Amino acid sequence: MKILIFGLPGAGKTYLSERLQKHFKCAWYNGDEIRKMADDWEFSPEGRLRQASRMRNLANFEKDSGRWVLCDFICPTNHYRDLFDADISIWVDTIREGRFDDTNKMFEFPSMVDYKIAKFLSDEEIKKLANMIINESEEDVSI
Repeated sequence: MKILIFGLPGAGKTYLSERLQKHFKCAWYNGDEIRKMADDWEFSPEGRLRQASRMRNLANFEKDSGRWVLCDFICPTNHYRDLFDADISIWVDTIREGRFDDTNKMFEFPSMVDYKIAKFLSDEEIKKLANMIINESEEDVSI
């Protein structure tokens, strides 16, 4: 299962991912940490495309190895989201503007998501979300 958690900077993607990861006990890749490892802080369209490709490749490695994976990063356009090709997408839509004007300008509201998070969730609400995702994945594999 490949899960994308995306949204504007400061929306709470990492907060949600850190807590969901504990319920899934899966791999977790944070966009800022991956940029740091790649030493790639370019936010041009090309730099953002590289980042989306990096995140996709890491996620595909985990999925192809039979593991669940969570990836949280801004992923600001529908094109980048399509490139990532998530099994489940979660849009963290808790703020109207992030702290970077260029990202705000290019951020596209998603055409389709599996879950939209419109407020910061409590630990109990995150547990419920995790259970819904787990149950959904079990339904997908039943015969």
